[in-house]
Amino acid sequence: MAFNGKYEIESEKNYDEFMKRLGLPSDAIEKGRNFKIVTEVQQDGQNFTWSQHYPSGHSMINKFTIGKECDMETMGGKKFKATVRMEGGKLVVDFPNYHQTSEIIGDKLVEISTISGVTYERVYKRLA
Repeated sequence: MAFNGKYEIESEKNYDEFMKRLGLPSDAIEKGRNFKIVTEVQQDGQNFTWSQHYPSGHSMINKFTIGKECDMETMGGKKFKATVRMEGGKLVVDFPNYHQTSEIIGDKLVEISTISGVTYERVYKRLA
């Protein structure tokens, strides 16, 4: 499956502005700026397990099936209900206050998140 793999963050664009728009305090923004987040994706057809592992030892795991409502959690620990869609090879989901797409481009995982006109891009390199 296209998304299967383990990825480490390689680059970010508009991190500070996006996090400010999310309402994070400046000390949290500073702390998270250089985190080497590892994302692990297990895809079985339309079913996904999407795990993000942070250097602090904290992990966030979201399980979902394309087109079905599920319980999810944000980076900040907020729980919400969402339906992940597949549009043109991209995973698309609306978080409580931002819109996100994820796609595989070459050997990279690219996540684009948008809030109030600010676009945050994270590019991950494949580890395995």
